[in-house]
Amino acid sequence: MQRRQFLQSLGAVPLLQGQTQPRPNIVFVLADDLGYGDLGCYGQTRIQTPNIDRLAADGMRFTSAYAGSTVCAPSRCCLMTGKHTGHSRTRGNKPIDLPLRPGDITVAEVLKSAGYRTGLVGKWALGQLGSTGYPTQKGFDEWFGYFSQLHAHNYYPEHLLHNSNDYHCKGNTGTQRKEYAPDLFTSRAVDFIQRQSAAQPFFLHVTYTAPHANNEMGRDTGDGMQVPSDAPYSSKDWPQQEKNFAAMITRMDSDVGKLMDALRAKGVADNTLVVFTSDNGPHREGGHNPRFFESSGPLRGIKRDLTEGGIRVPCVARWPGRIGAGQVNNFPWAFWDFLPTAAEMAGVEVPGGLDGVSILPTLLGRTQKPHEYFYWEFHESGFDQAVRMGNWKGIRKGPKSPLELFDLAADLGERNNVAAAHADVVRQIEQWMATARTDDPEWPVMTPEQARKRALPM
Repeated sequence: MQRRQFLQSLGAVPLLQGQTQPRPNIVFVLADDLGYGDLGCYGQTRIQTPNIDRLAADGMRFTSAYAGSTVCAPSRCCLMTGKHTGHSRTRGNKPIDLPLRPGDITVAEVLKSAGYRTGLVGKWALGQLGSTGYPTQKGFDEWFGYFSQLHAHNYYPEHLLHNSNDYHCKGNTGTQRKEYAPDLFTSRAVDFIQRQSAAQPFFLHVTYTAPHANNEMGRDTGDGMQVPSDAPYSSKDWPQQEKNFAAMITRMDSDVGKLMDALRAKGVADNTLVVFTSDNGPHREGGHNPRFFESSGPLRGIKRDLTEGGIRVPCVARWPGRIGAGQVNNFPWAFWDFLPTAAEMAGVEVPGGLDGVSILPTLLGRTQKPHEYFYWEFHESGFDQAVRMGNWKGIRKGPKSPLELFDLAADLGERNNVAAAHADVVRQIEQWMATARTDDPEWPVMTPEQARKRALPM
């Protein structure tokens, strides 16, 4: 079925048999480069995150949630389109802002066609103004954010975009630094919530850039962690960039609290699924050292790695009356599962050809069949691949390199390569690596040397 025909065919049906309450709203909050160990509810002891910790206490904390990729653009593409990086439009950060195509159906398009009001604030990275991938061309009724992925490095921009119009940040003209972009995004998100009608469900995607570094500033000064104040860590005997890093996360946590306050004031907090997660693992940029706060937690690796530290992310979900409070869930799922989950919540048909499946049963406390496998590929350091199959994790760096195998149940930190002892598992994972993907001329299989010429740090 063609894209337009599919979207026109959508018609909402009850979420559950006999359901009488309105369809749920969905608020999906995405951090940028936040590690598995950066939140209090995941074991962090030095960075304060009380509001996100409360989301976890009120709902479900996932211990095996996976980002779409180990860098932002492909991860966000997987989240929006329901396809993993073997099939998705974007499989690396370069080309910059490679636009989604007209035929790439997004979760926003599915929900909008189902009668949802849709809003996006922050960072997009899937198509600039005038392209087929621009947010207002991909299902978002309202959009407020950065011009491009590189533009999103700047926490004090002089200009942002509101739908297709320029928004002038007057307080940042010249050398002034008075308007902090995340503050503007929170204000817009709260305003979006306040303006919604009780008669129409909404989907709000809030994509903060914290704690991503301003890479350009970091190269010049060694401190690319931009934040208005290092409070409440000003008196700590830490390097300044680490004070700033912690302050960025705590400030974002406060913003999440403001979003929750807005939902409660509107009277819709109990009929809203709120998800908070990160687009990939922690960074080593802008003067920040991820080991200072043990940002990867018990995992190995960081951003740009396909080890668990690069792709396993913190994720909490709150939905009172549907998700029981204080749950810890180890069911593995990945960003490409979000689109079918949202579609089932809205009571509409799931597009065909997706890699994701709905995890609504898991959210509702039911048992569901797990994925047979998860697949990732990454095109910035050569051609890296990873597969998780049950508790087995296979990683290969380059098409001719030997596969490394890890037993995540016994070796979460991926320290012990057991490939030599499990030839049958290696063969099965190699088969998935060969068949789970399709070739794309935009993402050729390259040597590390070729990839270094193509890649840009994001």
